[in-house]
Amino acid sequence: MMIHVCSLAKVEETVARTGADRLLSLLAAGTEVVRPASIARENHLHLVMHDIAIAQDGMTMPGEDHVRNLLDFARRWDRARPMVVHCYAGISRSTASAYIIAAALAPKRDEAELAQTLRTLSPSATPNPRLIAVADALLDRNGRMIEAILSIGRGADAFEGTPFALKIDAQETI
Repeated sequence: MMIHVCSLAKVEETVARTGADRLLSLLAAGTEVVRPASIARENHLHLVMHDIAIAQDGMTMPGEDHVRNLLDFARRWDRARPMVVHCYAGISRSTASAYIIAAALAPKRDEAELAQTLRTLSPSATPNPRLIAVADALLDRNGRMIEAILSIGRGADAFEGTPFALKIDAQETI
């Protein structure tokens, strides 16, 4: 099954094109997202956070509650139809979340291989390091997720990421 990653501006068209029935939104407070009509309310998780890795006044840093909610949402996904994951630009919070979901739902998949796949699919992907670090701890990966994401480095500069799809191994179980 596939996780489709895109920017806020591409949500409607990505959901329509892929037939997705689940939507994960990762946006700063005050950034509105309109849930496409084809996505049931209970299949849309909107997490409010800024794209930061170090605490800053007046900003919401990604934290353990965010990642736990993301993991719970992913684990409830029946994978009958695709999921769309987006943030504002489709570069940092969404790519980190897609990586986290793929790692959680395919626990035997090698973290470094998964990170390399992410880089191949999205040259601009720059996964949020705070989301990765929190997920690494929650999933007991002993730093392997952090190291894997560090190994791919910062993505190419872009205002908006090009939408891409990350395959989840259908043979794996949660």
